[in-house]
Amino acid sequence: MTRHMVALGSSFAAGPGLAPVVDRLAGRSGENASHQIARALGARLTDASVSGATTDTILHTAQRVGPKRFPPQITAIQPGSDADLVTITAGGNDLRYVGSLSAAAWGSWLAARPLTRALGRRLQRTATQEPPTQHDVDAAADGLAAIVRAVRDRAPAARVLLVDYLTIIGTETTRSRLAPFSDDQMTAFRRIADQLRDAFTTAAARSGAELVDVAAFRDQHAVGSVDPWVQGFTAFRKGDAALFHPTPAGMRAVRDAVLAHLGA
Repeated sequence: MTRHMVALGSSFAAGPGLAPVVDRLAGRSGENASHQIARALGARLTDASVSGATTDTILHTAQRVGPKRFPPQITAIQPGSDADLVTITAGGNDLRYVGSLSAAAWGSWLAARPLTRALGRRLQRTATQEPPTQHDVDAAADGLAAIVRAVRDRAPAARVLLVDYLTIIGTETTRSRLAPFSDDQMTAFRRIADQLRDAFTTAAARSGAELVDVAAFRDQHAVGSVDPWVQGFTAFRKGDAALFHPTPAGMRAVRDAVLAHLGA
């Protein structure tokens, strides 16, 4: 029986844009997957997730968002903690994943307008100009594994789950208003997603943490699919989620995957 759950992670854990908002600067929703999982388990939740977090800001460095300074998320787990379930979703910002998607999408939108065409073209050029290297992937994997080790040091009885990222651009995603990308950009974003998934797989193997591979759902729920679990691009906000982040349906899917993993 799970009594105390702790959630560490970036925006894919925090749930920016989803109501109700419980911490505006953290971009943290009371309906993110962690809140839903804790309710289903009848567990107390400590949600330390912060949008924009990296493996470094989870483990070592304070994260400043506007006027607020978030301490390293690992400090939410005190030494000797009674936490018995910890979820970790991070690494995407280490590989500049959603930032690159957003830059390319806004670049496409701005390039279609005469007054902002030059800015838009510049954003489009730079969005995928410096793709993650193998060194970046290895560093992200090392960071995730280090977080697992730090969690175990502080909460020895905890079951630690690495929960990776829902697929954003699937192999069947085509250029559209929701995905305003060139074929080359689509290829680049799919590659980053594969690199991020590799980082999680490597971190799980190195640390012995359990992996909940929600990226395995892949094409059937990517942007542009019949039942997307991630918000596509829109210049004027509609819907419930931040751009290229999990929708309410996506958060429910992550909840169900974690609960099924725990049950198995």
